[in-house]
Amino acid sequence: MTSTSNRKEEIEAGQPESGPDEVLRQALLLLRESSEEDFRNLMSYVDGIARTRHQKMIAGWITDWLSVGNPGGPFLTRIFKGTDVNVVRNYVANMIAGLFFRDQEIFNRLRNKYGFNPPSVMLISPTMRCNYRCEGCYAGQYTADDDLPPDLFDRVIGEAEAIGIRFMPVLGGEPFVYRHLLDVFANHPRVSFQPYTNGSLITREIAERIVQLGNVAPMVSIEGYREQTDKCRGPGAFERAVRAMDILRDAGSLFGFSIRVDRSNVDYVTSDEFMDLLISKGAIYGWYFLYMPVGRNPDLSMMPTPADRNKLRIAVNHFRRTKPVIMVDFWNDGPLTAGCINGGRIFFHVNHKGDVEPCIFVHYASHNIKNCSLVEALNSPFFRGLRDMQPFSYNALRPCPIIDHPGVMRSALKRWDVYPTHEGAGKTFNELREGLDEYSREVERIYDPIWEKEYSWGEEWMKVMDHPPEKVKARKRAYQARKRRVLS
Repeated sequence: MTSTSNRKEEIEAGQPESGPDEVLRQALLLLRESSEEDFRNLMSYVDGIARTRHQKMIAGWITDWLSVGNPGGPFLTRIFKGTDVNVVRNYVANMIAGLFFRDQEIFNRLRNKYGFNPPSVMLISPTMRCNYRCEGCYAGQYTADDDLPPDLFDRVIGEAEAIGIRFMPVLGGEPFVYRHLLDVFANHPRVSFQPYTNGSLITREIAERIVQLGNVAPMVSIEGYREQTDKCRGPGAFERAVRAMDILRDAGSLFGFSIRVDRSNVDYVTSDEFMDLLISKGAIYGWYFLYMPVGRNPDLSMMPTPADRNKLRIAVNHFRRTKPVIMVDFWNDGPLTAGCINGGRIFFHVNHKGDVEPCIFVHYASHNIKNCSLVEALNSPFFRGLRDMQPFSYNALRPCPIIDHPGVMRSALKRWDVYPTHEGAGKTFNELREGLDEYSREVERIYDPIWEKEYSWGEEWMKVMDHPPEKVKARKRAYQARKRRVLS
């Protein structure tokens, strides 16, 4: 397949193939020969050159993580000693450059022309087909005719890359049923792709191709041990998932895990024993996602309770202090992202039909990439409006406009000219309205005291991110006023 005009886009975006990117690659290769003490010495230098409050806060967190007795040093050793050099040169370097060293010229160009900053992450689902039928999954019955055409898949990635997006999780469905997947990845060597897979289609040949490309790090979905995973995904799913991990580890691939947390598996996936199993299999990092009541058959009874959600928060913070693995807790990490990331503030989703959705869990859109450019979709009234409404709350532990502030998303869907991207998308915001309102009130009751006690840095972090200080202050006043009303 011939790539779209990537070189022209790279030149226009001001992103040469050499320069800072190559310096970063060479530095990472040198770290492959470094010790944990070398990592700490390097960080002390970075800490010394941090200038802004934003930079100093990040440097302080990383310095603490790398200190003796903490898991930062062992984690970096696992990456640099156990991962193929080609993956370090490409995936790791691309991701660091895309998330932390983005081209300021692109920011300036988009701000001047369109009035917004480009997001750093694009989620994309080239297919909704899957060889599994998982419990609670929002993927339904699809055929190859429903896939995103390969040339369109390639074009959208090129457009995202041209505005500085270089980190792209790839969802589905099962991405590896999409025949052109790795060929499209090959057209974009400066993008880090993160396909979420059940692992059943990962063969030694596929793993070798992944390492050869160097810019791909699969995330293997697993819901716990054999009983929990097979209950969700069908008999044999657990064995196929851990076998995929073995194959990827032996090939030198960087890979991770993806865990959907529901009411039945929360105790298993938050145990030290389970995390130790994933580390022993070679997983470097991973994601926790709460079961979300979206799709054709949303089920509130599968959602982790607010108390379960807090149990997950406690476990993830424990793992971060004790395990050589990095993980993201998609909801409980709201303080780290200063609230919700949807609407192109940090991420957005392009589905298999080309609809540009504000979030993987909000199945509504106003634009489709078959009829517009990616920038046009990101600059739509729907996306601009969602960004302008943020932060939705002063308490960033409650970031979500679907389950923490359901009235926000109900209002947004009525306010802007949007359409559902699949049949039944409105059930979440209509039929489940009462249950989600009750859930959000219980989250507020549990999480507000935690926010005040454990996240003293949260308000300052919101200000040094992208939220105007006056808006943060307004959200704080509303939060305090609501608290007084509840107490009176």
